Amino acid sequence: MIAAKAFRLALLAAGTAGGLSGAAYGLLNGQSRYARRVIGPPGNDPVRADGIHLPSGVGPVPRRELSDDVEPLELAVLGDSAAAGLGVDFPADLPGVRLARGLAEELGRPVALTTRAIVGTTSQELAAQVDAALIRPPELVMIIIGANDVTSRLPVSACAELLGDAVRRLVDAGVAVVVGTCPDLGAIRPIPQPLRSVARHWSLALGRAQRRVVEASGGRAVPLADLLSPEFLARPGEFFSPDRFHPSAAGYEAATTILLPAMCAALGEWEGGPLPPAPTRSKAAEARRPTSRIVARLNQRLHRRADS
Repeated sequence: MIAAKAFRLALLAAGTAGGLSGAAYGLLNGQSRYARRVIGPPGNDPVRADGIHLPSGVGPVPRRELSDDVEPLELAVLGDSAAAGLGVDFPADLPGVRLARGLAEELGRPVALTTRAIVGTTSQELAAQVDAALIRPPELVMIIIGANDVTSRLPVSACAELLGDAVRRLVDAGVAVVVGTCPDLGAIRPIPQPLRSVARHWSLALGRAQRRVVEASGGRAVPLADLLSPEFLARPGEFFSPDRFHPSAAGYEAATTILLPAMCAALGEWEGGPLPPAPTRSKAAEARRPTSRIVARLNQRLHRRADS
């Protein structure tokens, strides 16, 4: 899904990098085609393991196996392929399952998981998932979204506002909401430079905007790019699945490890001590900011070649 939008990501670069020359635009266009070939389309749909998960780690089990006096916590997962768990082969590795079982263990009660996340979803389609969730409002919703906004070159401010609207609707319905903000697309090695730096710049900007609107709307934001970029940059072979774009089981485990405490805290059930404030921007992300300088040098180099 992401690879199919690689050409639009090149257009994004041309529109935001400060006026690319025709030669540089052509290079980015070629890089987008290369990334599309290397990443390729998703090989299959995500596996699913919705249902009731027990504190013992068993699940999903039929509701009839619960005692009459036991009411599971209702958890809904919304968003895109990262929320759906594309990239893993076994149900136990899905982020929703990891979170459901982690919550069940922390709370000492079963958790009923419903996954409404859809591969390829942008913030423009998120409202439909919220509509479905609010038919029978869960107690907790986890959202991961943003990567497809970047590759579809949708405006940062508009996408952030759409996410804020979704969070407000859920909060107004009495639902606790945790959002994993847009991941750092600059960690994806098949996207070549300088296109990768443009993707990094755009995704980090979206993540910051998402964090502001989520917190203003009553939700909890977990800045995935700032917290996970160092790990994914240092260990791409371990943290990415074979498609080299979506997380592997280890990558999802790293993400859910930092999401789980925020989800417990959103329910008022965290007993692991005060949650440390999340960084506004990680050192790894800060070190990779000079997108405009990279593009400017690229233009200069291509102009010199053309004049020689």
